Amino acid sequence: MDQVRIGILGAARIAPTAVVKPAERSPLVEVVAVADRDTERAARFARKYAIPMAHKSYDALIDDPDVDAVYNPLPNALHAPWTLRAIEAGKHVLCEKPFTANEAEARAVAAAAASAGVVVTEAFHYRYHPLAERIRTIVQDGSLGTVHSISTWMCIPWPLFDDEIRYSYDLGGGAMMDTGCYAVHCMRLLGTGEPKVVSARALLHTPRIDRAMTAEFSFPDGSTGRIDCSLWSRQFLRIAAHVTGDRGELRVVNFVRPHLFNRLRWTVQGHTMRETVRGEATFDAQLRGFARAVLYGEPTLTPAEDAVFTMRLIDDVYRAAGLPPRGISS
Repeated sequence: MDQVRIGILGAARIAPTAVVKPAERSPLVEVVAVADRDTERAARFARKYAIPMAHKSYDALIDDPDVDAVYNPLPNALHAPWTLRAIEAGKHVLCEKPFTANEAEARAVAAAAASAGVVVTEAFHYRYHPLAERIRTIVQDGSLGTVHSISTWMCIPWPLFDDEIRYSYDLGGGAMMDTGCYAVHCMRLLGTGEPKVVSARALLHTPRIDRAMTAEFSFPDGSTGRIDCSLWSRQFLRIAAHVTGDRGELRVVNFVRPHLFNRLRWTVQGHTMRETVRGEATFDAQLRGFARAVLYGEPTLTPAEDAVFTMRLIDDVYRAAGLPPRGISS
């Protein structure tokens, strides 16, 4: 096999940006099929993006012998069931974040992928841009000295009336799931060891759904962490990271889509440096990384095993805030 043939589960709005357009720019990937619960919607999507096959069901797409891998951008609560179904059919999976609805599901998916010998990776596309590696290096190579605190923000103004999926408990919604997973993942990237949740506070939309969340963490090395996430941000956008150490500090603007713009400023003992880290579109780099893992066995930067730790923290944040983790009755 010299090319990965991908099928898309659901004609989601993110699919053209995350897979369809990047595949057009990559010789390693071809989008060959799409399926949606609304068969006419799938047909329209296929016509618009010149996709050869529009299947009438998710099962039909997964069972298609011409499909090597599946892109899963379905609502959060459907990530685990359909990723597991694809694994059972021997398909590789690029699954949108958050990986599953909770830690237990993430563990089940990671175990199934390992047993089946297929590539299953979480679509944290930002991790594939050079900015992510640059900021991790600055924090972990001692440039800032002993790290004291790591803070990350992922706050956006998403209208309440615009998308019910993000505010549905049954579909795995909530700010912590939607934007908070980015903040947690980036905090983990910059920290040393796996943190534990100390406290959390939610701003509610409905009794079980958070429209904003703040959480405090502790790392094994004694440093602290904090994440702020929101789907109803008072600022237009706040997507940033801030790390302090005993020799200096690091500030990052827009770690999520750095190919559009980013700003990096770090100060060491009074000397300030500023950078803009250039790189291709994060989605292009992510899709290429996924394809190379499938074709050549190369490791991915966001494997299923890593997703288990992120989902554990998300579950613990919800519990600390007095809310049930997604997919778990309370």
